[in-house]
Amino acid sequence: MDSEASSGPRDEVTADVIVVGGGIAGLTTAVVLAESGRRVRVWTREPAARTTSAVAGGLWWPYRIEPEPLVGAWALESLAVYEGLAARSEETGVRLVDGVHQGARLGGLGEWAGRVPGLRAVADGLAARLPVIDMPVHLAWLRRRLLRAGGTVTEREVTDLAAVPAGVVVNCTGLGARSLVPDPAVRPVRGQLVVVANPGITTWFTSVDHASTASTYFIPQPGGLLLGGTAEEDDWSLEPDPATAKAIVARCARVRPELAGARVLAHRVGLRPARDAVRLTRQPLPDGRTLVHNYGHGGAGITVAWGCAREAAALAVRGC
Repeated sequence: MDSEASSGPRDEVTADVIVVGGGIAGLTTAVVLAESGRRVRVWTREPAARTTSAVAGGLWWPYRIEPEPLVGAWALESLAVYEGLAARSEETGVRLVDGVHQGARLGGLGEWAGRVPGLRAVADGLAARLPVIDMPVHLAWLRRRLLRAGGTVTEREVTDLAAVPAGVVVNCTGLGARSLVPDPAVRPVRGQLVVVANPGITTWFTSVDHASTASTYFIPQPGGLLLGGTAEEDDWSLEPDPATAKAIVARCARVRPELAGARVLAHRVGLRPARDAVRLTRQPLPDGRTLVHNYGHGGAGITVAWGCAREAAALAVRGC
């Protein structure tokens, strides 16, 4: 394992920045800071492979995240990064894949939609070629990129942000911010997926009813076809529900009948860190050090990762 053990208080306090949280938000923010020349450590309660980010579907699209005017800018900035990373898909886990958002309309989206290359109206919704990210591969690549830039990753639980010994502390704890900040505005939105052996589907598909806890989507990934999904607010259960899994497969099979008999490879559950609005702010600690918050990304942490990371890094640099 290439994460380091804790080195001792004196070494820790000399770090310019400690990023708390090792999911997509934390690793991306740490990469941006490290590549700008800052000494950066990531402290994470669990390895990236066990974070919510690792079980995400991986399709770029602003989903269940506010506020829309800011989200659009963050998402477009991230889109540009992913389009570049897709040239090295085996290394980065990022591919550009065609698909359809059934029922979506350009008129129902923000100004950002007009700047998505190739996004167009079709008979049953909107079609586009968008980034699809194999999250375990991408998270591992981000970690390697951070290490190359001189950053480090330590598995260490934080119970008090003010006690983290760095000049700048960046809080990327997602759902953990609910108790750590504490911020009761952060709440879980449970998502359940079924991974099946892909019968040959090469495009993604989504059909989302925001008034319902159920949605229908499938996303091709190298390890199988991801079928979804759910959006169950304030549900903390990480156990896959068999009835929910059966309903997910049935919904997807109504779109692609060949999925009815697809072999199930795995079940996944993740808790999206929802909030009425992303918290991306700078806050002074009582002793004059700086705390930067970057959390509350809901179902679109991947979609806004680079835009939010760059803004969080800018706030952090002001505190160094």
